[in-house]
Amino acid sequence: MYALSEQQTLPPIDPVSLRAIEQFEACVSHAPQVEVLTQHVLHGGMYSRTVLIPRDVVITGAFIKVPTILFVKGDCTVWSSGQTTHLSGYQIIPASANRKQIFVAHEDTYLTMIFATTAKTIEDAEIEFTDQVEQLASRLDPNTNTVIITGE
Repeated sequence: MYALSEQQTLPPIDPVSLRAIEQFEACVSHAPQVEVLTQHVLHGGMYSRTVLIPRDVVITGAFIKVPTILFVKGDCTVWSSGQTTHLSGYQIIPASANRKQIFVAHEDTYLTMIFATTAKTIEDAEIEFTDQVEQLASRLDPNTNTVIITGE
């Protein structure tokens, strides 16, 4: 066994960095937007949400209010709490509650967030992990969603 270093986690965001990301979002909100595909799975008391960030695209995530595990497959840079980290290949990252980050995809990059839940619908799971549901790409265009709910 080994212990993860702080650089291998996504910590809660500090107030100064949160304001910086919100200012960045305001600046890029007028730029052309890219369709983001989202795959949702509710199974066995877990919710997973996978998005594909196409190469050369920058996205900001919603403010995540629950702890999750983040799976990253691809090549990207993530910025949060004043730190920039390059992620390449396949990474599994413990991600704290109360976080927000910016991702820059250098190649097509998949992000999968997973957390334990009692939600029975995708909408309830989204409300559980963020108060910014109206900003989620999955809410902006329902045709960009793939949904699997097993009932287990």
